[in-house]
Amino acid sequence: MKKIVVLASGSGTNAENIVRYFEESDLAKVVAIITNNPKAGVLDKARKLGVQATVLTNSQIEDGTLQGKLENLRCDLVVLAGFLRKIPAELIQAFEKRIINIHPALLPDYGGPGMYGKYVHQAVVENEDEISGITIHYVDENYDEGEIIFQEEVEIDFEDSWEDVEYKVRELEYRHYPSVIEYLLPNI
Repeated sequence: MKKIVVLASGSGTNAENIVRYFEESDLAKVVAIITNNPKAGVLDKARKLGVQATVLTNSQIEDGTLQGKLENLRCDLVVLAGFLRKIPAELIQAFEKRIINIHPALLPDYGGPGMYGKYVHQAVVENEDEISGITIHYVDENYDEGEIIFQEEVEIDFEDSWEDVEYKVRELEYRHYPSVIEYLLPNI
């Protein structure tokens, strides 16, 4: 059985969706959720789901503590789900092609530092884009520049607010992220 560890900094809706998707799976299980935010909603979700949850400081993410934890858990795949910290280069090298992220836009557009959550959706609306979507990609040393695994788009109506765009994109995230993870696991 493959072991998945989810890294999240916020409410944890994608983390919860992934945990539930693999609850009855013979292929994989989410064995831990790690956050850098002691007030993150994902901690409550982890408790309710019966998944081990750990809070690490930002310095522990950078000093090798996170990598040691992942290795101790014998993690096969690291899944970022709204994790708002850059992954250290050493960790990326140790888990090459085994760390993935979901971005709420069609990369390479709207990627990079500061482009997450509502900021992405606000930019899409301000630019009057007709489509948005999701990108699932491998994590590399640069924000949102890793090799693209999967993209799916959604139409944006001219009267959509950024909240409307966020809703449409989140629906894509929930629908596709777990199945893309499932698709990748046999080759890890």
